[in-house]
Amino acid sequence: MGNDQQKYVRETRCFKISRVFPLDVNNNNTLFGGKLMSLIDDIASISATKLSRGNVVTASTDSVDFLSPIHLTDCVCLEAFVTWTGTTSMEVFVKVVKEDLYTGERKIAATSFLTFVSLDENHKPVPVPRIVPETEEERKLHETAVQRAQMRKHRREESKKFADYLLTTYPWEQSYNQ
Repeated sequence: MGNDQQKYVRETRCFKISRVFPLDVNNNNTLFGGKLMSLIDDIASISATKLSRGNVVTASTDSVDFLSPIHLTDCVCLEAFVTWTGTTSMEVFVKVVKEDLYTGERKIAATSFLTFVSLDENHKPVPVPRIVPETEEERKLHETAVQRAQMRKHRREESKKFADYLLTTYPWEQSYNQ
């Protein structure tokens, strides 16, 4: 598939609802951030695959903003969809809504943007269809995606520079007499 083809955002939309169990919480009795991040990456990869209809890999988790704590009495509903496409990459947005199962109160608990790359059978990047937004929410996310892509590119360049200064030796292999 190439960029001469297109798909609507709705074709990539998917949902997942999970209950919060005692083994999912931290010492504050709120959902572990890492557990939520795993759920986010999982559903985002499904959305990305629905666009590419092939193998995808997470290129980056651009952001995860935890906005409201998730408790044992809550369930979480994750909604993911592709908001923007490059040549071989795509941005996926994940919205996490928590619902108190006793009161029915709902709140946005977290939002996240991830980038995926579509790969062929030789693990080489391949073109993805162009994404077409339809709703107001989809259009807003699509319009603001170029700015996020620029920030991602800058952050990645800075991370590569920074990585040049990082050691790859284990602490027990390092000499502190320098």
